[in-house]
Amino acid sequence: MPYLNGHQPALTEEQKQFWLEHGYVKIPKCFTREASDGFTHSIWARLGADPNDKSTWPTEKINMPGHTVVSCKEFAPKAWAAMCELVGGEDKVADFCKDWKDGFIPNFGKPEYSPDDDLDLRTLDNWHNDGDWFVHFLDSPEQALLVIPLFSDIKPKGGGTVLCTDGVGLVARLLHERTDGTLPNLMPRGTPDLPKDHPDRRRIWNTWVRDPSLTRDESFCEATGEVGDVYLLHPFMLHSASRNLRRDIRVITNPPVSLKEPFNYDGKNPNLVEQKTLRDLGRPEGMPEWKIMSPRERLVPDRIKIQQEMKRREMENLKTQGVAVTALEGARELGNDYPS
Repeated sequence: MPYLNGHQPALTEEQKQFWLEHGYVKIPKCFTREASDGFTHSIWARLGADPNDKSTWPTEKINMPGHTVVSCKEFAPKAWAAMCELVGGEDKVADFCKDWKDGFIPNFGKPEYSPDDDLDLRTLDNWHNDGDWFVHFLDSPEQALLVIPLFSDIKPKGGGTVLCTDGVGLVARLLHERTDGTLPNLMPRGTPDLPKDHPDRRRIWNTWVRDPSLTRDESFCEATGEVGDVYLLHPFMLHSASRNLRRDIRVITNPPVSLKEPFNYDGKNPNLVEQKTLRDLGRPEGMPEWKIMSPRERLVPDRIKIQQEMKRREMENLKTQGVAVTALEGARELGNDYPS
């Protein structure tokens, strides 16, 4: 079996087969609780909330801005090794996304929620696949993996991201058909010019997810686990924020993984992400004839301006409370070259 960059493969054969079947893999115990506590140490001060007083908690989910970054390879070496194996090696990963930032995504739930409430995963309304900062094509390198590190323990009904594994093939087939860029972006936040009822916006995913002829019941799962676990998802994975019915604080991040070059579907030595895409397209042998027909584009999503203002307010909160933004050794100030 060939090794990557001179190291033993990070994924077992069982994990690789699970990836090819389901489009994701869970890597347990990638970083310690101590490291997690250091990285998240200022989260409550930044939010201006009291962890022991739920009346001060925001409602319901927040995408916080980043202040500092840490090397993924040093912070979560098991996750880094698995990420590199999925995309074909460390040398394939763009240099600017080898760090993880403290742009946390806490999910607090709502006061009216109860753990006894039913949770019908199909009825969630936040279904999407990530990447609101570029025009999507089948081979787009900007979002090569979706990564979900867990900075809190997450139990069922605890707000864990919900996955729809059948969505990988649905998105792949749509992008395979639209080589001319007629989908400006698969993420609605990146297409402010489209009206809310435009068929290319989010409702296309909600329609897919709610159709049992397209998505099987067994294709839905919650990303639960313990602090230090990391989920690695195919870039076409449909997923949704969930309802935190337990109201135990749920904290994750979504650090991007970009490649230096687009994915290659000629079938010659495909990496595991390419293999999964080709498999779900029914072309495991490769598609040497496939190509895009319009220029690649980068976008500036509205959330950038929103998070700039959030960051200003967080800095004021930290200064008022005299709290350092991080207690993690090795964390560095976020640079301008970190991706959106």
